[in-house]
Amino acid sequence: MISQSKDGNIIAGIAKKSGWNPVRGSSSHNGRPALREMESQLKRYRFAAHIVDGPTGPAGIIKAGVISLARSSEAVIVPFYTSSDRAWYFHSWDRFMLPKPFAKVYLRFDDMLDLSSGKSDEAFENHQAELQRIMLPGLIC
Repeated sequence: MISQSKDGNIIAGIAKKSGWNPVRGSSSHNGRPALREMESQLKRYRFAAHIVDGPTGPAGIIKAGVISLARSSEAVIVPFYTSSDRAWYFHSWDRFMLPKPFAKVYLRFDDMLDLSSGKSDEAFENHQAELQRIMLPGLIC
């Protein structure tokens, strides 16, 4: 899911050229239809990427959308982190990173998180807390 902002247009264009099918929306604008479209695409292609913090921040705090998407699609979550040895950081709420030319970019995948157990509100909150615990070290590195 990529924001419908001007910045999102750039990111969506890059994603499309990279073979992704970007869904446009956010938790604060067209979130529900975008989440339904992501569910549909995830069920069809069996693979999706989702940035876990929302458009209003705070950066690195897991929002409910990724948990809802995984549960409704019966998908697992594989936490994924990127970092770079040299990058520009935007002065935005999330400090968006753009690697500099010839920089080394590091990709790290964590263990799968299966959210199929429990459908209660308490289980939802526990899943969200578990994902937050897993993602936090990757967001700091």
